[in-house]
Amino acid sequence: MPKAEPARLLRIHISESDRWQGKPLYEAIVARCREMKIAGATVFRGLEGFGESAELHRSHLGHRDQPILITIVDTAENIARLLPVIEPMMDTGLIAISDVEVIRVQKANRAEKS
Repeated sequence: MPKAEPARLLRIHISESDRWQGKPLYEAIVARCREMKIAGATVFRGLEGFGESAELHRSHLGHRDQPILITIVDTAENIARLLPVIEPMMDTGLIAISDVEVIRVQKANRAEKS
């Protein structure tokens, strides 16, 4: 069984309408993660949600402002490097950090098995 390693999970809660330099904030954050060689990032679109302002975020006719969740997993050191880059990009939102254990699964190429 593969060994679990310590890591950090970063969750960024924003809205679909949030922007950074003219493009969707979630795209800008993922691009910055790639530039910084962060291990991985995934963007999820929520159906409905609200935050501190209690403003409901959901899809409306003619207007989409659904909640967005970006999850990023990497070492504690790389998450610490990333935070001061991402935080200034956000006008509003929530950043949650958790200590986690990761197990890397990497199977041999199926062609090699044949």
